[in-house]
Amino acid sequence: MTTNQLAGRKEWLALVALAVPPLLVAIDITVLYFAIPSIAADLKPSSTQQLWIIDIYGFVLAGMLLTMGNLGDLFGRRRTLMIGCTIFGLASLGSAFATSPEMLIVCRAVQGLGGAALMPSSLALLPVIFTDAKQRRTAITVFSLAISAGAGFGPVLSGVLLNNFWWGSIFLINAPIIAILLIAMPFLVPAFRPPRDQVGRFDTLSALLSLVAVLSVIWGVKELAINGLEAVPLGAVVGGIVLAVIFALRQRHLTHPMIAPQLFRTRGFLPVLTVSATGFFLVIGFSVFTTQFLMEVIGLRPLPAALWSMASPVIAGSLVPVAMGMVEKVKPAYLMASGFLLAAIGFGIMTQVTADSGIFLVVSGIVGIGVGTALLFALLTDMAVAISPPRQVGAVSALTKTLQEFGGALGLAIFGTIGAAIYRNYLGTQIDGVPAEAVRAARQTMGGAVAVTQSLAPDAARALLAVAREAFAKATSLTAILGIVIALVSAVLLVTRLSHVTYTKEGEEVLPGPVTPEVPTAI
Repeated sequence: MTTNQLAGRKEWLALVALAVPPLLVAIDITVLYFAIPSIAADLKPSSTQQLWIIDIYGFVLAGMLLTMGNLGDLFGRRRTLMIGCTIFGLASLGSAFATSPEMLIVCRAVQGLGGAALMPSSLALLPVIFTDAKQRRTAITVFSLAISAGAGFGPVLSGVLLNNFWWGSIFLINAPIIAILLIAMPFLVPAFRPPRDQVGRFDTLSALLSLVAVLSVIWGVKELAINGLEAVPLGAVVGGIVLAVIFALRQRHLTHPMIAPQLFRTRGFLPVLTVSATGFFLVIGFSVFTTQFLMEVIGLRPLPAALWSMASPVIAGSLVPVAMGMVEKVKPAYLMASGFLLAAIGFGIMTQVTADSGIFLVVSGIVGIGVGTALLFALLTDMAVAISPPRQVGAVSALTKTLQEFGGALGLAIFGTIGAAIYRNYLGTQIDGVPAEAVRAARQTMGGAVAVTQSLAPDAARALLAVAREAFAKATSLTAILGIVIALVSAVLLVTRLSHVTYTKEGEEVLPGPVTPEVPTAI
C-alpha cells in the first residue's frame, strides 16, 4: 500500500490475522486458572513446580518482549511473527502432551518465548498496512480489544474445555489456529523491514541486559508480594534496576540502539509509558480481589464467575470504538482522562461492597474499571505507534508491553500486600467456636479460609466463613480507595502533560517519520 491509500478487504483480513496471535498469547496467560487442579492430579508437581508452571510463561514473555521487538525491526516483522507463531504452536503441542512437571515448565517457557515474538511484531505491522490514520486507529482498537478479550476469555475457555476434555486441550486448541495463520500470513501480511542502514546490527549485550533486568524485577516483586520482605527477592529487584540503568546508559553510546534515547526527550513519550504502566497496575493489581470476591464471597463456581467477568470486555468492545471515533473532536488526553475517571467510578463502587453485596454491584465496579482502562489502552497504543519512528515501532511496542507487564506485577504486589494486611487485621486471631489452628490457616488467604472449613463442624465452618467473608470485603473496599486516588492522579497527569497532543488533518509532527493524514500533531 502507498501512503494515504485506504485499506481494502485484504488489509482487513490481515488485521484478523494480526489480532489472533495476541489474543492467543493473552488467553494463555489466564487459561491455567481452572486447569491447575487437573494438572496437579495428573502430573503431581511439587508446590514449587506448580508455581513455575503458572509463572514461567509470563516471566519469559515479559523478559523477551524488548529483544523480540528489536529482532522484528532488524530482520523483518512478518518473518519474526511467523517464527514466533511456529515456536508458540509447537510449544503448545508440547504443553498439551507433557508427561512430567519439568516438561510442562520447559514447554510453557518456550511458549512465552514464542509469545514475545508475536506481540510487538503484530502491532508494529499495523501502521505499515493501515496508512490512513482513521483506519489505523480502528485497527489498533481491534488489536487492543483482542488482548483484553483474551485475558478475560482464558478462564471461560478453560472451564468449557475442562468440562469436556482432558487438561491438555487448553493448549492443544492453539495448534490448528496457528497452522491456519501460518498458511494465511504470507498472502495477507506484507513483508516489512526498515532499511538496513537505519537499524544496524543486533546488540547481544543489550538484549541480555534487558532480559535479566526485566526477569529480576518482575520475579522479585512477585516474591516480595507472596513472602514479604526477604533478602533474595529484594536483591533481585535492586539488581534488576541496576541492570536497567546500565542498559539505558549503553543505548546512549550505540549507533543503532534497541531504544533510541532521543525518544525519551520527546514531549509526551514518558507520560505515555508511565500512564500505560499505571493502567495495568490498576486493572491487574485489583483483579486479585475481583476474582476471589465473585467465587469466595458471593459463592459462584469458577465457570459462572468467569462468564460474569466477561461483561467488562464485552461492554468495552462496544464502547471503546465509539470513543476512538471522537478523537478528532476531543483531545486524546481528555478521552484517556475520562477512561481513568470511569475506572475511578468503578473503584468507587467497589468501596461500597460488603459480604452481603449482590453480584450486580460487584460486576458494575468490575465493568467500570475494565472499560475505563480498555479505553485508555486503545488510545495509548495508538499514540505510542504514532510517536515512534518507523524503524523502531516494534521496539517501542515491546517497551510499552514490557512496562505494562511490570505495572501489572507491581500492582499485584502492592494491592495484594495491602489487602492481605487489612484482611488479617479484620479477621483477628480468635473466633468464637472456631479452633485456633483453623483461624491461623484462614489468616493466610481467603481461599485458605474456604479450604479449612472442609474439616470443621458445620457451626464452626459457618462462623469462620462469615468472619472471613466480611474481612475480605473490608480488604476489597478499603484497597479500592487506593485505586481511586491513583486513577484520579493519573487523569490529572494526562490533562497536564499530554493536552498538547491533538488530531488534525495536516499530518504528524511528533517525531520525524512518514506523514499520514489525521494523526497526532504536537501543537
